[in-house]
Amino acid sequence: MKLKKQVTVCGGAIFCVAVFSLYLMLDRVQHDPARRQSAGNFPRSQISVLQNRIEQLEQLLEENHQIISHIKDSVLELTDTGAISPSGHLPFRSANGSWVLPFDGRPTFLSVQPLDCQFALGHRSQTDLQMLDVYSLLSFDNVDGGVWKQGFEITYEPNEWDDEPLQVFVVPHSHNDPGWIKTFDKYYNDQTQHIFNNIVVKLAEDPRRKFIWSEISFFAKWWESADVHKQEAMRKLILSGQLEIVTGGWVMTDEANVHYFAMIDQLIEGHQWLEKNLGVTPRSGWAVDPFGHSATMPYLLKRANMSSMLIQRVHYSIKKHFAATRSLEFMWRQTWDIESGTDMFCHMMPFYSYDVPHTCGPDPKICCQFDFKRLPGSRVNCPWKVPPRAITDANVAERAGVLLDQYRKKSKLFRSRVLLVPLGDDFRYDKPLEWDQQYFNYQKLFDYMNSHPEMHVKAQFATLTDYFNAVYKANGVAPGMRPPDYPVLSGDFFAYADREDHYWSGYYTSRPFYKNVDRVLESHLRGAEILYSLAVAHARRAGLEGRYPVSDYSLLTDARRNIGLFQHHDAITGTAKEAVVIDYGNRYLVLFNPVEQERLCVVTVLVNSARVRVLTEDGQTLPVQLSAQWVSAVEMSGEVYQASFMARLPALGLAVFHLYDSADSPMTLRSDTLLRIPGRGQSIRGLDPLPVRSQTVDAQPFYIQSQSLTLGFSGTTGLLESIRRKDDPQEVRVQIQFLTYGTRPSKDKSGAYLFLPDGNAKPYSQREAPVVRVVEGPLFAEVVAHYQHFQQTVRIHNVPGVDGLSLDITTMLDIRDQNNKELAMRLVTDIQSGDTFYTDLNGFQIQPRRYFQKLPLQAHFYPMPAMAYIQDSQYRLTLYTAQALGVSSLASGQLEVILDRRLMQDDNRGLGQGLKDNKRTANRFRLLLERRSSSGKVISFPSLLSHMTSTILNHEVLALPVLPWKHGVPPMRTFAPLAGTLPCDFHLLNLRSIQSLDTHSPSPYTALLLHRLGLDCGLEDQNPGFNCTTTQGQLSISGLFRGLDLQLLQPMSLSLMHSQPPLSNDSSINLEPMEISTYKLKLC
Repeated sequence: MKLKKQVTVCGGAIFCVAVFSLYLMLDRVQHDPARRQSAGNFPRSQISVLQNRIEQLEQLLEENHQIISHIKDSVLELTDTGAISPSGHLPFRSANGSWVLPFDGRPTFLSVQPLDCQFALGHRSQTDLQMLDVYSLLSFDNVDGGVWKQGFEITYEPNEWDDEPLQVFVVPHSHNDPGWIKTFDKYYNDQTQHIFNNIVVKLAEDPRRKFIWSEISFFAKWWESADVHKQEAMRKLILSGQLEIVTGGWVMTDEANVHYFAMIDQLIEGHQWLEKNLGVTPRSGWAVDPFGHSATMPYLLKRANMSSMLIQRVHYSIKKHFAATRSLEFMWRQTWDIESGTDMFCHMMPFYSYDVPHTCGPDPKICCQFDFKRLPGSRVNCPWKVPPRAITDANVAERAGVLLDQYRKKSKLFRSRVLLVPLGDDFRYDKPLEWDQQYFNYQKLFDYMNSHPEMHVKAQFATLTDYFNAVYKANGVAPGMRPPDYPVLSGDFFAYADREDHYWSGYYTSRPFYKNVDRVLESHLRGAEILYSLAVAHARRAGLEGRYPVSDYSLLTDARRNIGLFQHHDAITGTAKEAVVIDYGNRYLVLFNPVEQERLCVVTVLVNSARVRVLTEDGQTLPVQLSAQWVSAVEMSGEVYQASFMARLPALGLAVFHLYDSADSPMTLRSDTLLRIPGRGQSIRGLDPLPVRSQTVDAQPFYIQSQSLTLGFSGTTGLLESIRRKDDPQEVRVQIQFLTYGTRPSKDKSGAYLFLPDGNAKPYSQREAPVVRVVEGPLFAEVVAHYQHFQQTVRIHNVPGVDGLSLDITTMLDIRDQNNKELAMRLVTDIQSGDTFYTDLNGFQIQPRRYFQKLPLQAHFYPMPAMAYIQDSQYRLTLYTAQALGVSSLASGQLEVILDRRLMQDDNRGLGQGLKDNKRTANRFRLLLERRSSSGKVISFPSLLSHMTSTILNHEVLALPVLPWKHGVPPMRTFAPLAGTLPCDFHLLNLRSIQSLDTHSPSPYTALLLHRLGLDCGLEDQNPGFNCTTTQGQLSISGLFRGLDLQLLQPMSLSLMHSQPPLSNDSSINLEPMEISTYKLKLC
C-alpha cells in the first residue's frame, strides 16, 4: 500500500509538471507582445506561427498522454515485481522521436549572490608590464647582438662603482633531472648520490663555500641510505647557511602542462619531508629548466611563504627587451589582484642558458674560460676553442680583470649594485676533482678582487637567499617587499623560444598517452586522500584508530611521490585505462563521487550479460540503457555489453548499487543503432538482443538530440557540424575538422620539444569514406566516426544538469604508421572572436592570448592543461581537456588542438631521440556552448557551469565492483560525508592526512585545502542542476563533516610549513575569489 502511494505521488508530480508545461506554453502564446495583433489584422506569417504553436501543443498533449499511460504501466509492473524506479516509470520515446526521462522529483536550486559576481567585473591589476602589451610592442626581429648574439653590446664607465662597490654573489648549483635521458634510479646511482656525498665533505672543508639544492626526491633517497654521521653533517651545513634548499618541491615542476593540484601536492610532499627530517623552510624559488614559466607558480610560492624566486627559460626577445629596460627583476602580480597581495619578487636570468658559459656575463667565450671543470684534460671543453686556465699567482690579476669586466657588464642590466652569478649545470659536482677545480680557483679570484680596493668589487660564494637579501638590503626594504622603482609585471612567459624561430611548443602535446594517465592518477590520488582522511577520522571517533592499517598510509605516500616525480619538466612534458569487464552474476557496485557537489550523471560499466538489472541500495530498480561493445567499426562483441544508468551521488560520497542477471528486466532498454556505411558492400550483423540497422552514406546532415542539446553532423564525414541549445532558436556552426602538420625539410626539424611545421596544416584525408555509427537511447546518444588513424565519439547525455549540457568527445588515436606527422583537431565556428582567445594556466586561472602576424605559426600554440575558449558578444565556446595538449586559434572563430605527434628525429635539445614510442591513445574532451549576456570585461573567468564541466571531466565517478557479503547484504551503505553543501564557488582541492613527525604513520591532523573560484556571471546558464549557493566567501568548517567533531582549526601556509594562531572551532573562514587556503584540522 505504501509502495502504491509512493508511485501515485511521484506520478502525480509528473502529471502536474506536464500540465504546468501546457499552461506555460498557452501563456506564452497569449501574452507574448510580439504575437499580439489587432482584430482582423493577422498576417500570414503570424497565422503560420499560430499553426506551429498548435502543432506543438498537440505534440505536447500526446507526450503527456504517453506519460500518464506509462505511469499506469509502471504501477502495474511495480505492483507485480515489488521494485520501483526512483520516478515510477520507464523512459519512453515521444512523438518527435526524442527520449523522455522519468521526472527525478528532486528540486534543484542555485543562488549566486550579486556581490559574488562583482569580482569578475573588477579592473585589471595595476602593473607596469603586461605581457600581452609587451608582445604587441616587440618586433621579434632577432638582430645579431655581437658576442651576446641575442642581445646587444654592453658598455660602462670604469668609475661607475667608485662610490658603491659591486657585490658579486656566485651561487654553485647542480641541476638534477629525476628522469630524462636516464631513469631516476640510474641518475641517482651514477651521479646524484656522489654529489650529496661530496657536499658533506667538500663544504665542510671551508666555511666560505656555499651550495644550493632543489630536488627533494633525490635528497630523500640519499637520506634514507646515509648513515647517522652523514645525516648530521648535512643538517649542520643547512643550519649554518652553507647549503640552502631552494623551492623544496619533490621535483622542479613543469609549469606548462601540469595541473595546479599536482604542483601543490609535490610542493607539500617536499616541504613535509623537509620539516620532518631537517626542520628547514625554503625561502626562495629556483626554476632554471622548465620550458617557459607560468603565472601560477609565483602565486603558489607566495602562499607557501616564500619571498623571492628565479626563472630562466624565457623567450630571448623578451629577455633582450627586459635587459634593455633594466626590468629583469620585477614584482610578479596576478592579473586579478588590484592591490599587491600576490606580489612576488622575481629575478629573470638574462642570457641563453643556466650553464657557466652563459651566467658570468654577456660573452660566453670568456665565461667558459671560468668553468674550471673544462680545464685541459677534462672530458668537456669549451666550444669557443679557448680553454680555462688554472688560477695562479702569475695570472690572477689578469684573470680577475677579465672576469670582473663580465661581471660589470652583466650588472648594467640590473637596477642594483648586487649581482647574481650561478655556477653550475646539469649533474655537476659529482666528482671531488670538480669541487676542487671550481672552489679553489674561484676563491683565488675572490681573494684577489677583495684585497684590491681599486677594483671596487666584493665577490663571494653565496646561496640564492644570500643574494636576494643583499638586493633587499641595498634597496632598503624588507625581504619580499617591492624595492623602489622596480616594475610590477602581470602575465606569463609562454611560448618559449631559445633561438631563431625555435619555439618549444611541441612538448605541450608530446606523448599524450602519459599526459592522460597522469591526470587520471591525480584524480585517483585525490580521491584516495579524501577517503583515507575521512576513514581515519571516523575510525578515531569509533575508537578503532589502532586497528586501521598503517600500511595504507605508506601506499598513499608512495603514490604522492610517484605522481610528484611525474610532474618534473622532463616527465609530464613527454589511454584510456583498460576497462575491466565485471561478471555480474551477483555483485555490488560502489560508486565514488570525488566532486564536492552532489552529482547526477550517467554511469557506464561493461558487463558480460545482456540481462543486467540495476538496483539502488534500497531496492529500487533503475532504467538501464544496454548498448553493444564494438570490437571494430562494423563488428560488435557477443560477450561484452555496455550498461548505462543514471545515478545520483552524494558529494565526496559513496553510493552502493546492486547488479545482477535478471531473466526478465523491463527496465533494461536497448539502444537503437544505425550504421552509415560507404557503398562498399560490407556485411553488417547485429547480435541478439541488439539489432543493428544500416544505410548507405549520403550527403544529407543528420542529427542527435537530448533534452538540452541538438547536434548536427555531416552526412559525408560523420563529424560534428552544429550545436543548438534547446533554450536558443539559433543553430550555431561548430564544425570539427582533422588536419595534419609535417615538419620542415631543413636541418632543424620538429622533435620532442620543438614544433617546426612545414607550413599550414593540410586537411586529413583517406581514400574511403568513414563508417559512422549512430547510437540513440534514453540516457545518451552518440555518433562514432571511424577513420584510419582515429575514431571520434561525440556523446550527449540525456540527463538534467551539468552532465547533460555539454558534449562528451573522445578521440582514439593511433598514428604509429606515420612518419613526421602531427594530427590536429580544429573547431571552425561563426563566433567572431577576432585575434583573441583564452587558455588556462595549470587549471588555475585564465590567460588571454592574441594572434600576431609578425610571429610564426608555432609561436601561437600555448599549453592547455584544462580548457581554452573563444567568444564574441553572443557566445562563448569552451573546449575542456582531460589531458594537457597544445592549443591555438589561428583565425577568427577557430580553436585548434594538437592531438598527437610522431617525429623521427631529435630536435637537438639534448634528448638524443625522436618521438617514436607512440601508443594508441584516447584524448578526452568536453565542449560547452554558452550564451553571453555581457561582454567587454578586461579579465576573463569561466562561468560556474564551466568550472563544474571541467571538474566532472577531470574527476570522473570511480566505479569499484565488490562481492556481496553474508546472504546478499551489501558490504557498505551509502556514505555521504558532508553534512551540508559547500558554497558553489568553493573547490575542495584536497583533504590530506598529515604525516607524523616521528613515524611512517599519519598524525591526528588533516590538511584541508580550499580554492575559491573566480566566476563570470555574465553567461546565461541553462539549469545546471546544482543544489548550492554562494556565500561571499564564508564557510563554517565545524558543521561541514557529518558525524565528526572539529577539535582544531588552524590557518596554515599553502604547504603547511608556517602556521597562524588557531581559530575557535565554531569560526567561519573567509576566502577571497581565486585564493587558495590551507587549514590544519583535527577531526574525531
